[in-house]
Amino acid sequence: MLLARSDASAWRAEEQAHSLCAKVDGADPKRVKVTTQPDDLASCDIVIEAVIEELDPKVELLATLGEAAGEAALASTTSSLSLDELASGSGYPDRVFGLHPFNPVVRMELIELCLPDAARNEIGPRARKWCESIGKTVVEVPNEPGFVVNRLLFPYLFDAVRLMEQTGMKPEEIDRCITLGANYPMGPLALLDLIGADVAVAIGEALYADSGEEHHRPPGRLIALVDQGRLGRKSSAGFYDY
Repeated sequence: MLLARSDASAWRAEEQAHSLCAKVDGADPKRVKVTTQPDDLASCDIVIEAVIEELDPKVELLATLGEAAGEAALASTTSSLSLDELASGSGYPDRVFGLHPFNPVVRMELIELCLPDAARNEIGPRARKWCESIGKTVVEVPNEPGFVVNRLLFPYLFDAVRLMEQTGMKPEEIDRCITLGANYPMGPLALLDLIGADVAVAIGEALYADSGEEHHRPPGRLIALVDQGRLGRKSSAGFYDY
C-alpha cells in the first residue's frame, strides 16, 4: 500500500512503482495499491515514511500514520535527523524506529536498522524479518545522526567538492580518479548528484550540528548548487547536466 499526498502525486507514484517493479525479480505491479487516504493503512503492521529530510514534515506524517494504523511499527527513512525527536514529536515514541535503505533501493543490499531505547521490544525482530524477506541485509546501528554509512560517507563526498573548489579540477576528472584509482563504481560528485544536493546539505547540516566537526559541514559550492536549483539528477542538473 503506497500513500501519496495528492491525486497528482499518486498517479506519478504509481507510475514509478510499476517501473521499479520491472527491475525486481518476481515483482508484480498489480500488488501495489496507491491511496491518498491514511485510513487505508489501518491493517498494516509496518509503515515506512520516506518524505523530505526535514523534522516537521516527518513528525506530522508519523503522527498521522500512528493514528491511522494503530498497530503498526512506524519506520522513518531518515539518515540524519534525531530519531528520538521524531518519536517524541509523533506522539508514538514506543513505535518509531529507523529503517534506512540506500539509493537505488532495488539494487542496494544494505538496510541500516536503528532501534531507539523507547521502541517496543518486538519491533526489532519484526523489522529484521521483513527486510530479510525482501532480500536485504540488515545491520543494526547506533542511534546517532548519520548512523554508520552517512557519518563516514559524507566527509569523503564533501572533501571531493572542496578539492574541486581548491584546484579547479572538473567533476569528471575527480570522479575518474576515484572510479579508476579506487575501483569505486561511482565517483563522489556523480554520487552527490544521485543523492540530491539538497538532501546532502540537509544531512551535512544535521551531522555538523551534532558533531561540530568541520568535515561534516556542507561545502559552499554544494550550498550554491541548491540555491541555483541544481539538485542533481532529479532536477536534470547538478555537478553534471542530465
